[in-house]
Amino acid sequence: MSRMSNQDGQLHSESASQVTGNLSRRRMVQATSAGLLAGSGAFQADSARAASGATSPKSGSPKSVIFVWLTGGLSHQDTFDMKPLAPAEIRGEFQPIATAVPGLHVCEHLPRLAGLSNRWSVLRSLSTESNGHGPACHMLLTGRVDLPPGFSAQGPTPNDWPSMGSMITASLREDSTLPPAAILPQPSINEANKTRPGQYAGRLGSGHEAWHIDIAANCPLGNGACPDCFRFDEDTFEHASSSIFNTPDLKLPRGGLRRLEERLSLLGRVERQHPELASYNAAAQLGRSRQQALNLLTDPRTSSAFDVEHADAATVARYGKNKFGLSLLMARRLVESGVRYVQVNLGKNSSWDTHRRNFVNLRRNLLPHLDRSMSALISDLDESGMLDDTLVIMTGEFGRTPRINKDSGRDHWGPLNSALFAGGGVVPGRVVGASDQIAAYPIDDLQRPENLAATVYSTLGIPREAQWVDVDGRPHQVYRGNPIEGLF
Repeated sequence: MSRMSNQDGQLHSESASQVTGNLSRRRMVQATSAGLLAGSGAFQADSARAASGATSPKSGSPKSVIFVWLTGGLSHQDTFDMKPLAPAEIRGEFQPIATAVPGLHVCEHLPRLAGLSNRWSVLRSLSTESNGHGPACHMLLTGRVDLPPGFSAQGPTPNDWPSMGSMITASLREDSTLPPAAILPQPSINEANKTRPGQYAGRLGSGHEAWHIDIAANCPLGNGACPDCFRFDEDTFEHASSSIFNTPDLKLPRGGLRRLEERLSLLGRVERQHPELASYNAAAQLGRSRQQALNLLTDPRTSSAFDVEHADAATVARYGKNKFGLSLLMARRLVESGVRYVQVNLGKNSSWDTHRRNFVNLRRNLLPHLDRSMSALISDLDESGMLDDTLVIMTGEFGRTPRINKDSGRDHWGPLNSALFAGGGVVPGRVVGASDQIAAYPIDDLQRPENLAATVYSTLGIPREAQWVDVDGRPHQVYRGNPIEGLF
């Protein structure tokens, strides 16, 4: 069996705020523009222009993607790949329940998703073969299992392969009036508040950074769905903030739209007097970024997307008034306003890293909030007519060990993971792939991070021949695998 790791070992010297730049009320729009300027990597222009005419897995119209990232690694055998006939030290404490799809069973603590199983499908054969948070996060978030030269498991570096969000930003920026890709509500970090690798533009260059919306309220030790947060070894824990989010202020400055446009016009004249900007194509990038920032200010749908804590009472109750539910509501609103790809990091401090009290924390603190928020997202998209054009994916960086450890937990397990897919052309009610009798290894239809990334890119209409050029001028293929055919 693959070697298992019980320790995180993340010692990255920079904080998450140093890497991404916290998007405070005053800095959010500035960061949106400034974060897209630097760097010399590029996406091939012909491929970018062709993106709007590319085909998605199900139809000819480009779609959107909401990627729900369960940071820490979901226990697949306690949720979507249960083994009730395995020995007790393998199968654990939870019981399977029937779903709306005959023959498909899931965990008893996911009753809402069970009732919606005719709207989603599950992949039971995803694998990275890495038991370390750092490498596995890099693999899943960049869509490639080969680690780059100079890779560090301690945190992000400029040598990382580009994240899917950055690749999408580079490939779709010319066709978007808003930032094409957004990551919320905070970076994926570990218990030491250090940032996981694979979340940023890396060798693509910081000029193609995705829109990182770091607005979660500060709860340094809180795992899970703040304010319903927890600590792995504690029965009670108090949320460390009076709010769930530090909601940004996207109101126009004094003087309104006209004064803002005058300032932008003056800035444009200054930029045109600096030919060194044009030599690196920065002027064009700056123009697009500035226009996208202006669109954020002037589009009421976008400006209201972040004020989810004050959504109508029925909507808040449906999603859950916590970081899980309201982050997914925020993602739904951003997609509706035109953002093509939204990654939602559900939980900080490796919330799903259940080395200890796996069953207590899943039952009390994690699965009920996940069940409510994910079922609300899927049913809301369906009822609004958005589900056909929005692919929802949910997974973590790896699964958990088949055998329960001495602390009633499960450790890291890279050989096997499960992922949920809904909408965007996915045929619902399917089980794609299979695992062995103890949910340890895939035995049918093995899928890699490359296949998951290809599914995302294809859904968004990025052409198969697309290339990107790294900061050293080397070309790379965007696609490194095929979309997961069994889903469509």
